[in-house]
This record gives sequence, structure tokens and C-alpha cells, in this order.
Amino acid sequence: MNILETKNLKKSFGGVHAISDLSISFAKGKLTSVIGPNGSGKTTLVNVLTGMHAITGGAVVVGGKSFHAIRPESLPRLGITRTFQDVRLFEQMTVADNIMVALTARGPLAALLERGSADREERVKAVLEKIGLWEKRRELAYNLSYGQRKLVEIGRVLAMDVDIVLLDEPFAGLFKEMVRVIVGIIGELKAAGKTVLLIEHNMELIRELSDHVIVMDAGGLLAKGKPDEVLARRDVIEAYLGE
Repeated sequence: MNILETKNLKKSFGGVHAISDLSISFAKGKLTSVIGPNGSGKTTLVNVLTGMHAITGGAVVVGGKSFHAIRPESLPRLGITRTFQDVRLFEQMTVADNIMVALTARGPLAALLERGSADREERVKAVLEKIGLWEKRRELAYNLSYGQRKLVEIGRVLAMDVDIVLLDEPFAGLFKEMVRVIVGIIGELKAAGKTVLLIEHNMELIRELSDHVIVMDAGGLLAKGKPDEVLARRDVIEAYLGE
């Protein structure tokens, strides 16, 4: 069963077609990696799926319902969350409060007013312990290392506990030890039956984590299928690996 699909999806910026008639699907409870050379439209796809960019044409289908427009504030209701290439945290809030914000759809102020709720406090603690940052709970996000900031963003994904998780290059710039921490968290998401869309350039991680692989090139679909089969294709090697 496909929980997320695009139907002839188009996204243009002026005269530039960043996504062209893209029809792809993401199976429920599976991890699908979206790969392709720089400029192939991967991040644009995630931005369209999460309402950061308006849909130019076609539709996004979530849980069988078609959308010709998606608003970012509707994502919790649709069961979708994401991370960003450039980590986006509330810099002058503590690590714990950054997680707390993810527990309410009513905005940062409402989240902070509810911080005394025992169940929410327990949820924040559980998430921070899972990502290894409980000892940093009172630290301002501004003071964290790059890797720790990535973990807080992953922690917010865990706190939201939605069905569809879009991860835009979560391993970029991380040391090997931090990579393995996030690999473990992604494994737990898969084990919990979450649907994961992963954008990543590391082919070893793609092979390790993916159930399916989609290859984009010039805003369109180049290939899709099982990781080993797709990554062995000559057209994929030529487009993605530059051979």
C-alpha cells in the first residue's frame, strides 16, 4: 500500500522546470531513498511535499487523498514531518524546549505554556535520552555543536510521532559515531512502521537502509526499484556517479 504519491507533479520557478511530470510512490512502512545528482530536484520535491513550495501542476496524494496545494501548518494533521539540510532550531530556546515545541501544533508559545504537563515532560525526557542529549536539556540550542543540532532536529521528528518522515540529508557533515546514532534511530522508525523518505549521497548508507530507491535526474524519474538493482544500472551510474 502506498501512503504517499505524486501524480504528474510539476514545480517551476519562472521558466525553470525543477520537477517535471513526476509520478512516484512511497510504500507504507518502508524506507525509500531519493537520490540523484545535484540539481536533480530532490530537495525541491521535499519542499513541495511539505508545502514549502507551491505545486505548479499535478497533485500530491497522502493516504489516498489528492492535494493540489499543501500548507505547512497542515502537516501534523496529514501525519508528515521533515528535517532540513540546514538545521532549523529555535536558537535562543533550550534543547528541551525545542523538543517541547514539536509536541503541540499550536506554536512555540503554547508549547512552552504547557511545559508543566507531566506527560509532555516525560515525552521530552524519553526523546532526549534516546538521542543522547538529556544532559544538554538546559543548554541553549545556539551553543550546540553541528552534530548535536542535527540530533535535536531528529529528536523533534521522534517527538511528533507521525506516520511519514522526510529526512533531507540527515548525515551530511557528521562524524562516523554520530552517523551510527542516526542510523540506529532510523532503524527504530522503520521498526515502528513509519514511512521514511531519505535523501542521501552516501551509497553505503543507501544500500544499508533502503527498501526502495528512486533516482531523479533533471526533475524527472530516471529509475526506481531495489537498491542493488538500481545502483547497478548503467544510466544511473552515468547520471549520478558521473562515469
